[in-house]
Amino acid sequence: MRKLIVYFSASGVTEKKARELGSITGADLYRITPEEPYTSKDLDWTDRKSRSSVEMRNPDARPATAGSCPDTNAYSTVYIGFPIWWGVAPRIINTFLEGNDLSGKEIVIFATSGGSPLSPAVEDLRKRFPDLDIKAGKLLNGKVSEDII
Repeated sequence: MRKLIVYFSASGVTEKKARELGSITGADLYRITPEEPYTSKDLDWTDRKSRSSVEMRNPDARPATAGSCPDTNAYSTVYIGFPIWWGVAPRIINTFLEGNDLSGKEIVIFATSGGSPLSPAVEDLRKRFPDLDIKAGKLLNGKVSEDII
């Protein structure tokens, strides 16, 4: 069956890696787009009142998304990529996972990060979504040269 790469990218870094991975795997791409786009001020992690800081302090925050994901029934493997925020996935990833039926799919997590490792983000998602088959892929800070499974 086919593969799908679902990604959230606030600044374009994760999008670049998702596209590189897509060229290697032949997977289809779907970008998670926030209903309200993030501004540079929203992304200022040094400002406790910035939108991203407020969202990440609240584990129940679920930023709204725009558009709808392709029908996941056509895919056996779904890669999910994001920048690591505060050591875990941005809350919009939870919005996506709760809003789409990925049961029975192999879910492979990849991320970009300025210093955080991938494993805490994967473990957090496994804890939040124990019924999903979530696997650790790779942290994609360098050139993507092969499939991450």
